[in-house]
Amino acid sequence: MSIKTRLLLSYIAMIVIPVVCFGLVAAWLAPSFWGDQFSTGKESRKPVFRDTLSKREELFTGISFLAKYDADRLLKQDILTETDEQLRPLGGAMIVAKNGSVLFASASIESADIPTYMKAPSEENSRNGWQQLTKKGYTVESEAFTFADKSQGTLYFLSDSRSMFVTGMTFFATMMLTLLLIVALTNGLLTYLVSKSIIKPLYALKKAANEIKEGNLDRPVLLKRTDELGELGAAFEEMRVRLYESIRLQLQYEDNRKELISSISHDLKTPITGIKACVEAMQAGITDTEAKREKYMSMIAIKSEQMDRLIDELFLFSRLDLNKLPFQLEQVELTSYLSSFIEELRLDPRLEGVQLPVSYSGNPSILVRADREKLHRVLMNIVENSLKYMEKEKKWIRMEVQAGAKAATISLSDNGAGIDQEALPHIFDRFYRADPSRNTSMGGGGLGLAIAKQMIEGQGGTIWAESERGCGTRISFTLPYEEMAGGDSR
Repeated sequence: MSIKTRLLLSYIAMIVIPVVCFGLVAAWLAPSFWGDQFSTGKESRKPVFRDTLSKREELFTGISFLAKYDADRLLKQDILTETDEQLRPLGGAMIVAKNGSVLFASASIESADIPTYMKAPSEENSRNGWQQLTKKGYTVESEAFTFADKSQGTLYFLSDSRSMFVTGMTFFATMMLTLLLIVALTNGLLTYLVSKSIIKPLYALKKAANEIKEGNLDRPVLLKRTDELGELGAAFEEMRVRLYESIRLQLQYEDNRKELISSISHDLKTPITGIKACVEAMQAGITDTEAKREKYMSMIAIKSEQMDRLIDELFLFSRLDLNKLPFQLEQVELTSYLSSFIEELRLDPRLEGVQLPVSYSGNPSILVRADREKLHRVLMNIVENSLKYMEKEKKWIRMEVQAGAKAATISLSDNGAGIDQEALPHIFDRFYRADPSRNTSMGGGGLGLAIAKQMIEGQGGTIWAESERGCGTRISFTLPYEEMAGGDSR
């Protein structure tokens, strides 16, 4: 659930829950103010408002009934006094008048106010209606009747409206306080829950940021959420992983740099040492014959050539590594190109006695996109690498070409010494030698296959090796087809 949806639901809940809770509380409290009186056993509590009105109305109705059917009983003070005692706790009072003279007035009524209460009786202010509220807080209701002696009598029923007002205000205040309490509790709880669901992952991200700031990149950032914070956590985790990989690569590059310097120093020192030994021998007069001088001079030339080739390879590899060597990619007809290359190899003195079989699989006319010069360098590096480790009497280097779905695959196999499986993944690393006992006296500085890999990848292909100790090595690489308008290039 997204944060937007969560907040929207919380806002709806902040409205709906208080309304529902307020309705339930109001339904529970209303009877306490307006409903019937609850009593426990013989214990009787003070009547609530509605019950008070009902009992007061019953007494008024009883007196009215008595005035209508037995008016002379209202002349008895004990009946009126008893009724007045019942009306007093109910907020009621009464006045009984005969021919305009007061026969009885409730003890709760001040005598000075009696004329005020008796002013308003009229037909429209009979029991069918209520008089306006008086200054003393009473509403007056009048009813006329006739005594047995035909004299005119009037009943005045007074109701204390203040009790209704106080009860209403109490109920209103109670409900308002209840509503405020419900709103406060609901909003507080929902705010806590929603903020916790947001703040907790933020604290986790803050902790992760501090860990990254301190350089600790091993601890993953796992929020296990699918909302916006989860996406932020995923981005944070991706950043952590990339930083970790960046630092790891930086450390690896630093190790490689140290290894590179060590390898260059070693590979340059070997021919220099040989040259120095030859020079010292000549200075010491050991080369006292022409044959010896030619031998030492030949050795110096060979070592110098090795140094020059190593420096050229280093320069070439550094340009490839920095992507500063441009590739002149063009359409190459692979079959004719490789046929020319095989003819060139057969004329090379270093491959005298080496068989060079070639086989093609698929379409004999294959158009690829390649750099002719760099492709030639790749093929020569692979062939020269094979020559170094071929010790059998019968030697061969087989070339196979296969047309694939999207690229052509060229493979060069030999019957040399082969490579151990643990060393196989590293043969394309710079300055790596599968057999450390073989030094630069065999030629090369461990950069041939590394350069081949860089050049093949620069032409959009891939390169890999397969080998088994004692059974030879097979190095294969791919070259993408040259796309032609209107159909397949194969």
